[in-house]
Amino acid sequence: MISLILDSHVLIWAVDTPAKIPATSMLAMRDPAVKRFVSAATIWEIAIKFGNGRLPLSLPYRLWIDKAIRDLVLDILPITLDHAEFQSGLPFHHRDPFDRLLASQSLVEGIPLISIDVAFDAYGVNRIWN
Repeated sequence: MISLILDSHVLIWAVDTPAKIPATSMLAMRDPAVKRFVSAATIWEIAIKFGNGRLPLSLPYRLWIDKAIRDLVLDILPITLDHAEFQSGLPFHHRDPFDRLLASQSLVEGIPLISIDVAFDAYGVNRIWN
């Protein structure tokens, strides 16, 4: 089975402004044969940014994240010791700790990441954005 991890902006756009996502990426995200993951780190990142007023969402946070998980049929990818250990050895191509963890999860699990962020390319992440 093909799997994908959604970056935080992709999750937000998929729920609130899907036109920002290229058609091919959106089709992959909607394909029932694709297993879609959202990282626990992404859930936390969005909650932090919503809570401090830096991220407006179309609904209150809990309603919004529940809707996103349900509508996009997402599985939550937990943060494991392997992910944390791998992240600790990554070079600092990207300073954002949430994105560094996503890179680690993508690389450790061998799952492509849907993201517009080209900084992931420096890590050798299989990044999809088309």
